[in-house]
Amino acid sequence: MDQPNRHDIGWELYRSYLGVLREGSLSGAARALGVTQPTVGRHIAALEQALGLVLFTRSQQGLLPTEAALALRSYVEAMGHSAAALVRAADSQGDGVRGTVRVSASEVMGVEVLPPLLAQLQAEHPALTVELVLSNRVHDLLQREADIAIRMTEPRQDALIARRLGTIPLGLYAHPSYIAAHGTPATLAELAHHRLIGFDAETPFLRAAQKALPAWRRDRFAVRSDSDVAQLAFIRAGAGIGICQDALARRSAPALVRVLPQQLQYGLETWVVMHEDLRTSPRCKHTFDALVVGLERYLVEGLGSDASAD
Repeated sequence: MDQPNRHDIGWELYRSYLGVLREGSLSGAARALGVTQPTVGRHIAALEQALGLVLFTRSQQGLLPTEAALALRSYVEAMGHSAAALVRAADSQGDGVRGTVRVSASEVMGVEVLPPLLAQLQAEHPALTVELVLSNRVHDLLQREADIAIRMTEPRQDALIARRLGTIPLGLYAHPSYIAAHGTPATLAELAHHRLIGFDAETPFLRAAQKALPAWRRDRFAVRSDSDVAQLAFIRAGAGIGICQDALARRSAPALVRVLPQQLQYGLETWVVMHEDLRTSPRCKHTFDALVVGLERYLVEGLGSDASAD
């Protein structure tokens, strides 16, 4: 294989570099990329020669990235996102709504709210493929990490189309079995005598909740998880009292019991966002519109009367 100079490096070399960086070995990268181990090895050697850098060193734990390799990571990941976006755009060419659309959302939205909305969208457009990225991290739409994002914070970047849907109301909830066993706290002070469910790491949401609920601290939590899906599962299992979206509390069977409704009146602003360059893409436009309509219905559901409040 001809050795490229640093101004003529093919994407496949960078792709192998990312594979080794993520998998920690040539064999792991080869499996992830669907190529042979010698191919990955040749790619890494060619990239190191072209850049004049040592990117990985061998150790008992596998291949360890050097400082130079880590310094390149964000730039090469951006290249990877652009390459994936190019493939999605190419796949969408043709008549009708077709191709792949990549949607990012929080775990709880992706697991509890979006599946029926996206399933209905695909029923109407069978040639549409959906990639759903679940993370509480805000994905960068400008770097093409996703085509469309459901966000709980107002987008600040230019070149984005953003539709504010409203506020998802939240409350303190517990399963009826927990209330039967432990009773319902009548005051904020009584929360200290209950099993609480919350985050393991300090988060902006946790700090905001503490302003209304001083007892809502990590050292008071009987169950700690940074996964909002796991927290919801523990609430539904009767493990304690946690924060839940009102609409999800009503969807549980039996419905969760609202605790101290006057003490926590908090909500999450909800936005649907995409890059302005995608406004003419049928796959993105139809997905964007379907998410707006479906999530607006979900927000109305969350504002309904709460028959389970104490």
